[in-house]
Amino acid sequence: MTDRVIQIIGGGMAGSEAAWQAAEAGARVVLHEMRPAVGTFAHRTGHLAEMVCSNSFRSDDDEQNAVGLLHWEMRAAGSLIMAMADAHRLPAGGALAVDRDPFAESVTARLRAHPNIEIRAGEITGLPDTGPAIIATGPLTSGALAQAIAAETGQDALAFFDAIAPIVYAESIDMSVAWEQSRYDKGETLEEQRAYINCPMTRDEYETFIDALIAADKAEFHEGETAQYFDGCLPIEVMAERGRETLRHGPMKPVGLTNPHNPTVKPWAVVQLRRDNALGTLYNIVGFQTKMKYGAQTAVFKMIPGLQDASFARLGGIHRNTFINSPTLLDGQMRLRSKPHIRFAGQITGVEGYVESAAMGLLAGRLAAAEVLGHSLPPVPQETAMGALVHHITGGAEAKTFQPMNVNFGLFPPVEGFRAGRRGRVDRYKAYTDRAKAAWTAWLAPQRADAA
Repeated sequence: MTDRVIQIIGGGMAGSEAAWQAAEAGARVVLHEMRPAVGTFAHRTGHLAEMVCSNSFRSDDDEQNAVGLLHWEMRAAGSLIMAMADAHRLPAGGALAVDRDPFAESVTARLRAHPNIEIRAGEITGLPDTGPAIIATGPLTSGALAQAIAAETGQDALAFFDAIAPIVYAESIDMSVAWEQSRYDKGETLEEQRAYINCPMTRDEYETFIDALIAADKAEFHEGETAQYFDGCLPIEVMAERGRETLRHGPMKPVGLTNPHNPTVKPWAVVQLRRDNALGTLYNIVGFQTKMKYGAQTAVFKMIPGLQDASFARLGGIHRNTFINSPTLLDGQMRLRSKPHIRFAGQITGVEGYVESAAMGLLAGRLAAAEVLGHSLPPVPQETAMGALVHHITGGAEAKTFQPMNVNFGLFPPVEGFRAGRRGRVDRYKAYTDRAKAAWTAWLAPQRADAA
């Protein structure tokens, strides 16, 4: 085995998956993580792969949903993140929700136990002079390293503000008002079909709530800070400011739900809470990321029917997320063009979401290991979810308007012969996923043969 060691900076989703994939391929890895010695606004522990916002990996439907397809591809590639997510799965209808603390503890334990992986604590403040290396420091890259990246790339890092949703103690939810039900009763088991707690609102209650959101005290940005929000994670009060009906057609939509306490009356709006731990003692308010000040959060969220006596395990917050202009800076192998011994992976590349971050770590780990071990990997087929994402960040996106992106079928090459629009999407999405699975399986096959 080669003596060249892959240095991976950052132990989040992307860094953890990159380390696992490279080590499993036979490469030696040193994984650097600054926590707990150097903390961040959002993290609570020193565990690797800590989930800091939602506990959801989103849809697990690998036939009709692009992120579900990404789950499938990662599982097929032996993903550690997906294996531990499956091991600590919580009921969430058709979604994959995770018991966050046991998940992170298990990822950490598996990485520490791997004979090819060494974990070193401490902050890395500059780019490695020699390689191979993977930068996977995520959206909360430390200031010193962010400055080093900016100095090397010759341009300022792009940024947006990401908001964290509050978590409520289950025992403080009034179940004489709220009820358990997944939208459209999704899920194969009764537990999954009742994975969400729903709080109904009348029209008057909704209008009053919107007024309070708009009027609430908000956190101020520091002087000189400018950024754009990522549309997939907008603070709830920003959505309210965009139009009074926005929330009712977004996270508070009342469709697919029937209130058993008053089954003949359709709620005007519904607030959903999703289970956040295996014990069922904690629930996060779905889609309620916020930049309201803490006192305002408590007052406004207690206006929600069923949450009038709510106790909060964690209130929402806001933090700056940093990402690079990947289309101009990275090549198709995820390498920094000016320093090709360095790869970037995860949210810092401009993908959005836990799964997408881990997926880019998976690719970076495999690509770096192949390079170290003297192999060559063909380009990832763009027809796959992996390929669609990596193509988007390394050249498919318009650099001038580059923004963080979740995986979606709009990134895939079109499938010919299928009806466009909503009516044809079931067959069209199935064609996308069938094509992707075949292409991904074919891409993995030679690597499995080499490993054997």
